[in-house]
Amino acid sequence: MHITTQNMRTIAWSALVLSTRAQYVIENLSFGHKEGQPISPNLRGIPHFAANGDGYIPEILSDRAFLTPPYPGSKRGSLWCEDPLHHKGDWTAELSFRVSGMERGGGNLQIWYTKDSQKDYVPNSLYTAHKFDGLVLVIDQYDGRGGSVRGFLNDGTIDIKASPDPDTLSFGQCSYAYRNLGRLSVIKLHQANGIFEVTVDGNSCFRTDKVKLPEGYYFGLTASSAENPDSFEVHKFVVSTTNANTREEPNKQHPGQQQQRPPIPPPIQKPRHPKGSVEETHQLLKDVLAGSIKSQQDQFADLHNRIQIINHAVDSIYDLLERLETDNTDRYNNLMNRIVPMDDRTNAMLRNVEKVERINMDIQRDLESKDFKEMLNQVHNAIRDTHAGLSASLPAAMTHIVGTEKHSLTTFLFIAVAVQIMVVGAYMAYKKRRNNAPKKYL
Repeated sequence: MHITTQNMRTIAWSALVLSTRAQYVIENLSFGHKEGQPISPNLRGIPHFAANGDGYIPEILSDRAFLTPPYPGSKRGSLWCEDPLHHKGDWTAELSFRVSGMERGGGNLQIWYTKDSQKDYVPNSLYTAHKFDGLVLVIDQYDGRGGSVRGFLNDGTIDIKASPDPDTLSFGQCSYAYRNLGRLSVIKLHQANGIFEVTVDGNSCFRTDKVKLPEGYYFGLTASSAENPDSFEVHKFVVSTTNANTREEPNKQHPGQQQQRPPIPPPIQKPRHPKGSVEETHQLLKDVLAGSIKSQQDQFADLHNRIQIINHAVDSIYDLLERLETDNTDRYNNLMNRIVPMDDRTNAMLRNVEKVERINMDIQRDLESKDFKEMLNQVHNAIRDTHAGLSASLPAAMTHIVGTEKHSLTTFLFIAVAVQIMVVGAYMAYKKRRNNAPKKYL
């Protein structure tokens, strides 16, 4: 495989274009997004999230958290971020969850974005929450539907739970049958360029340009089950933003405090290793706020450094591909050299097979050509002569045996007389014993 310099440049510019719209995960507001790593290091809690419940504390496993258990019902559970969101204007919150339960199970799941965190309170749903300031997205089977997703806004003055028809207070909704799907459901909340949109499994649920959520609010996940319970399990919650902001949360500035512009950090270059070694050349550049780079000279310097990083990374990939191609070629040649010619063994095996086939053909021809009628007649005659001999000699032999081994008549008479004498003697003894026995009178 050969990659030209022109292809390398194309890849580099493509990576640069894609990086301008790349999404960076905000680590302290997310969990479950790192493959091969558990969401909890000790299975007792999720970093940067507070778990709470009513009669039940959410069960946290290595890859999921159960906000409500499969049994019993009427339980509540919650997970609240301990840090607020400091990004405004462009962010995405993605939740991967699954709901399972009996045929007529019930319950609801809420995604909160509120001014005040509720991590220290009993988990609430839309129908039990007090007046809150922010957004709540509700997934439930309201009004007997098969499932729906509804969004509600509150400025802290509306008591939604007291409304006779909360559905009229939602600013957006769509139908979604979320129960017992056997797979994960994915809901995304995205705010960018003055548009707020909610998507479900990649399909748009609702969107509006009249909602702009402020920064400094807290994310939360709450769930409650009915008497016939549904189990709400959360697998991933990821909050991300574009590279217009830093990958990590910036420090919140106090009102009136002037934010100082950080200097453009120079790229930190690691020593170049010899070509063909496992180590590669990398350059590290610290992330900075895009708004902190004011002058064109600083912007050009930052862009120049990042393009150099991409070029070095592409060169490293090219070297790695070359080494892989060389290693694969050498391995193929070694395997081909180790293969022993099999012509002699193959010829010997073919000769043995032909020999066996010839023997089988000879046996088949003998069986088909010979007449076995004469042989069968001989066997029949031998059996008939044996039967005739036995019929002729057997009576004489039996007569001889009976005549020589039989008992005389005198012996039988003696045995009969002896038996009768014994019977008479026994009877007389019985009578004598009976007569000598004492008399019994009533």
